[in-house]
Amino acid sequence: MDMKTSISIKKSSAKKRVAKTVGTDFFILRLYIAGQTPNSVTAIANLKKICEDKLKGKYRIEVVDLLVKPQLAKGDQIIAIPTLVRRLPPPVKKIIGNLSKAESVIVGLDLQPAR
Repeated sequence: MDMKTSISIKKSSAKKRVAKTVGTDFFILRLYIAGQTPNSVTAIANLKKICEDKLKGKYRIEVVDLLVKPQLAKGDQIIAIPTLVRRLPPPVKKIIGNLSKAESVIVGLDLQPAR
């Protein structure tokens, strides 16, 4: 198998994965934050914009403030904040940061294939 064949197989499987995810009816996204820090506020705003643009009402965002409920970090193994966890559709995916690079978030959530 040469390099071209290998690359085209990877692109094909990425397209199939994205197609499966986009066909899914509903997304459950959990955003872990720590208080109302600038990064937390930015992450919330960025996530809402991305969801409205790409998921058009087919999503639910759960914001978990770890200053209020620190015990919830253990369940999703949160080691940095803010962290976005895609709970549904499977598989679970995590993205760390304030979500300011929208294209990276969109690809990370399998809403569009990587370029």
